[in-house]
Amino acid sequence: MAHRSWLGALAGAALGAVAARTAYSAFTRRPPVGDEKTWTRTNHRGEPITLLEGPAFVAGAGAAVALSPGLPARVRAAAVLAGVGSGALGAYDDLRGATSSKGFKGHLTALARGEVTSGAVKILGIGAAGLLAAALLPRHPRGPGQGPAALALDILVDGAVIAGSANLANLFDLRPGRAIKVGLLTGGPLLVASLAKGTPVSAALAAVPLGAGVALLPEDLGERAMLGDAGANALGALIGVAAVTGLRRPSRLVVLGAVAALTAASEKVSFTKVIAGNPALNHLDMLGRRPR
Repeated sequence: MAHRSWLGALAGAALGAVAARTAYSAFTRRPPVGDEKTWTRTNHRGEPITLLEGPAFVAGAGAAVALSPGLPARVRAAAVLAGVGSGALGAYDDLRGATSSKGFKGHLTALARGEVTSGAVKILGIGAAGLLAAALLPRHPRGPGQGPAALALDILVDGAVIAGSANLANLFDLRPGRAIKVGLLTGGPLLVASLAKGTPVSAALAAVPLGAGVALLPEDLGERAMLGDAGANALGALIGVAAVTGLRRPSRLVVLGAVAALTAASEKVSFTKVIAGNPALNHLDMLGRRPR
């Protein structure tokens, strides 16, 4: 089983990396929607930067999940739905989003007063995609603690982890390479744990977004491209799927609590200021980047 886990992880990472680089090369020649200007934004330095890294990540990671060997059909479908669905909704917000409402609270407040923002569409859509993906994932055979109520709770928790992870990853996509580094710091331990336990399915699921992210990291760190909502949402969603597939219920509840706490904190605290004020976090954040 351990041998299969290593093979699954290597195949997932390799497929993710190759597919993401191939998609990025293709999209920079011919964007999936509109032209080059459609995907050009201004970064934190006031310099132009392309968002095409995001669609490349979505397409590459989605193709890698679809092609990775050894994944059960329902797991494969759930991961594709979560990753590609979240990425597509993120791309919609990238292209149609306005800045009048910001943050989770801002979009929901606007929705409460009858204003449907692109961010609200994304939040609700990613929530639905997370729940559908969670419902698709196979469950353990019924036994103690596995009645209908417990299974429904598992689906709600898993859906919230997937959707919450998608949203949280996007909150870190404010500086070059940051969202991918956070993905590596969270997905890496999941991959190691899956390899240690000899669980090939969760190992492959964790390896795919990591491989795609590493392949696109040079473009991100070089400030030539950024994930945007599309790539960051897909990255977080796929790591969320890997987490709910590889962790037991108590651990999944801990993950959900951490995701919820960080999301709530982001409404009051600037992650960028916190990172800049901590020497260790700041060093990691600046690793590979241009000096300020």
